[in-house]
Amino acid sequence: MTAVSRTQLRVGLISDTHGLLRPEARAFLRGSDYIVHGGDICDPAILDDLAAIAPVTAVRGNNDRGAWAERLPETTILQVGKVHIYAIHDLAQLDIEPKAASVRVVISGHSHKPLVEERDGVLYVNPGSSGPRRFTLPIAVGELIVSGNLVSARIVELAG
Repeated sequence: MTAVSRTQLRVGLISDTHGLLRPEARAFLRGSDYIVHGGDICDPAILDDLAAIAPVTAVRGNNDRGAWAERLPETTILQVGKVHIYAIHDLAQLDIEPKAASVRVVISGHSHKPLVEERDGVLYVNPGSSGPRRFTLPIAVGELIVSGNLVSARIVELAG
């Protein structure tokens, strides 16, 4: 578990890059205190590029293959301020009860569909896909703003 502490923190959210880190996504993530990648990275160089912006936490997606990907966890919990964040690629494989585990935010990817939804006191966020366009789904990224134990989320659609 990694802990970060300050008055207000910005956590950049990205998922499903599928080997493409768009300049617009990189620009959006600048200024983040931390970055969470929700999986389907498909190219380890993307993690290096993101790490040049801020510390990165990434989970392995179903399309992440090879020795580099095997080193990535399927799930992880990190603490930002007083907020516990659980990251998993495919929300359908959620293996904990977030509220019981004191998790405030669940970050996922996989569906390519941006989502910000609060259920039973837990904020579920899928930043959508920021890689190659899939079907008619938007190209998007997201962010969390954490202040103590308060957290808000937003999704930003990128030109693409």
